[in-house]
Amino acid sequence: MRITSGSYYNNIYGENNKINQQLFDVNKQISSGLKIQYSHENPGIFIDTLRLDDEITTLAQIKNSTQNAYKLSTQTDTTIGEIVKTIESMKVKMVNAANDVNSESSLQAIAKELRGLQNHLVTLANSSIGGQYLFSGTATSVKPIAADGSYQGNDQNLEAFLGAGFKQKYNISGSQLFTGDESKTNRTVSSNVSHMSLTDLYPDIMQSTTMSRTAAEETYISANSTIRDLMGDTDDNPATSYSPHFYIQGTKSDGTTFKNHISSITMDNKVEDLLTAIKNEYGSDQVEVTLNAHGQIEIVDKISGSSKLDFHMVGAVDFDSLNAGDAADISDVAMYAATPNEIDNLQSGTTNFETAAVTTPGLFIKEFTKSGFTTPTGTPNTIEGINYDRTNFIKDGAKLLSNVSQVLKTDNTAASASTKLLDVSGNGTLVGTTLNLQGKNIDGFDYDIQINLAAASSVSGTVNGVPITAFNIYNADATRTVAGADQVTYQQLLDVVNMTMSGSLPIGNTAAQYDSATTAANALSATTLDRAGRMVFEDKIYPSTQASIALYDASSLDYSTTSGSALSFNANSALTLRDPKTDLFAQIEEIISSVEQGKKRANGSESTDPRNIGVQNAIRMMDDLSDHVSRLQTEAGSYSQTLQASSNRTDLLLISTKTLQSDVIDTDIAESQLKLQQLTLNYQALLSNISKVSKLSLVNYL
Repeated sequence: MRITSGSYYNNIYGENNKINQQLFDVNKQISSGLKIQYSHENPGIFIDTLRLDDEITTLAQIKNSTQNAYKLSTQTDTTIGEIVKTIESMKVKMVNAANDVNSESSLQAIAKELRGLQNHLVTLANSSIGGQYLFSGTATSVKPIAADGSYQGNDQNLEAFLGAGFKQKYNISGSQLFTGDESKTNRTVSSNVSHMSLTDLYPDIMQSTTMSRTAAEETYISANSTIRDLMGDTDDNPATSYSPHFYIQGTKSDGTTFKNHISSITMDNKVEDLLTAIKNEYGSDQVEVTLNAHGQIEIVDKISGSSKLDFHMVGAVDFDSLNAGDAADISDVAMYAATPNEIDNLQSGTTNFETAAVTTPGLFIKEFTKSGFTTPTGTPNTIEGINYDRTNFIKDGAKLLSNVSQVLKTDNTAASASTKLLDVSGNGTLVGTTLNLQGKNIDGFDYDIQINLAAASSVSGTVNGVPITAFNIYNADATRTVAGADQVTYQQLLDVVNMTMSGSLPIGNTAAQYDSATTAANALSATTLDRAGRMVFEDKIYPSTQASIALYDASSLDYSTTSGSALSFNANSALTLRDPKTDLFAQIEEIISSVEQGKKRANGSESTDPRNIGVQNAIRMMDDLSDHVSRLQTEAGSYSQTLQASSNRTDLLLISTKTLQSDVIDTDIAESQLKLQQLTLNYQALLSNISKVSKLSLVNYL
């Protein structure tokens, strides 16, 4: 085959360019440290590099997220630890306050120290890092605890991105820490009136007429005491026949309400028998009923995590044997033909034993719970302990506050405006239930309103003695239907209360007039549910409102039925000693108040704050608060550990991914240097061959 000059030079040019390109590529790899710089150079390497770049970016984001979260979580853990220490310090001082040797000045000094620790708790609760409040949920710019101790944040979780669609919570919201639930806590309630043995207090009446009253002893009732010791007698003959009666009502663990007339107990029975009868009303396996050291009844819910248990009781015995009937029996037609089965029949009695037994033989009343609550006009309150939930809300400046939380029967959460009344009600249906709304509106006018829950719920009644225009309660649906009893929500009830309180009731019975009245009322006052599900009314016109509210089931006083109040809002009920729901700053306030008042134990007979639980019960409450906060500290610590582990894992993954990326894209300098030397030798050999071939001519072959 004949090789032309053109072919020769083309071949030389091609080989030269090829080796030059290879030399250029190797030099570029050595100088840049990268195998390729453009995708067309090696699509496989380019795709792998992009994938690894994306993984490194993601891992960097995860690391940044976990590190930021770890800082906040660690600070949260540390701060909660300080809260635990502060609560423990408060508990030590409470134990000191419980010592009987403390003088009034000593108690006040302890109270001042407690106030200082309380302020420190508020400071800790409002801790921030990097301008973000630790305990405000996702509302990190909002100071969580206001001056009045109320929580201002939300209950949302802050979450760190840990990759692969996985997120890790890293905060403890104030909703958890300050107002959270403890599902393992058993609600405990207690009566607040102490009872002593009347036999020992009045030996001259009940033991022997030859004994002197100076021989009286203050002996608290125990489970082994007799009902005669508790309710008394008119003489020293235990065989004297008097019939004690007890009227009980309350709420069971599941939210079901009840009331009953216990008449099977006799004077010969033990107090323990009465406790058993109370226990049976709740269900014998549902509660534990005992007496504390001061003759007060304590009931412990066996169902943990429920905040519904409630208790109220009043006892009565008629020492007037000349009566036509038994005045202590509210169902006795001979005595109460006009008002059979009404608990108010007992208001004619007296709580003074000596008066009822000897001075003027008659109806003796034994109170078990007292609260100092007033009652609306028309409701007797001569003997406070008889009334259960027909009581006025508590006044606080421009606000009126209820004391009964509206709690859902299903999951123990507090009701909100959108909750149906039926979901809280102690009855299976609200059809036929009437709620009485009584008091004074913001203008000082008396009102007496009936909220009739029926297939078509309506409102009627009087204001300042003048009948109002009756109106229906309307739903917010497109056709504006009338609300059925079991569909009425708290918002609708709040609207009715607010319209009544502001004096802005509908002038007719149309949806438009209903809406107009609601809007006008909202400008003058506000009625809401707080975080704990308690009703709160606020007067927007007067800083110290002249209004009052009593809201209760109209059948509350009727003992002809065993069904309790369908709904209760403010009640002279048993005190709450333990509860799954925590309200840290409200409980701390009550605890410190017990020291300031020098109240060692609950005593409903005292005029100052009769519902205060007292120092002894406050110590138990402090234990629960400490346990609650400690548990959340453990939870915060677990978040920190998880985030630290994630950060460490991310660091390892970053190193591994970068190493893999280096293997894919980075130049192996040693290999490239060797290749450069080989290519250089090849190039030199090529040039040498070209030189030699170029010198050849026809003469060399002759």
